[in-house]
Amino acid sequence: MTEHPTKGTFDTSRAEWIKSSEGGNIEVAFVDDLIGMRDARNPDGPILVYTPAEWDAFIAGVKDGEFDLDENNEWATPLPEQPTSGGDIE
Repeated sequence: MTEHPTKGTFDTSRAEWIKSSEGGNIEVAFVDDLIGMRDARNPDGPILVYTPAEWDAFIAGVKDGEFDLDENNEWATPLPEQPTSGGDIE
């Protein structure tokens, strides 16, 4: 079981892991209303847990090339600027 404070419980005992058809090392499983994703090389390692809305947004980003790397192994799509907090320091 993987517990998440707001998403609930991802029951790993009921997960039927499906390996990526692209030959990668990613596996996904759909259990109730949650989607789990893990590294197939480390099946006892951490599991990312998505809600259906989060999964849809992730898949849309993949299809849009949001996670593609360029020839320098840098993000092809620049990451958005992160807001700073605390105001200006004088």
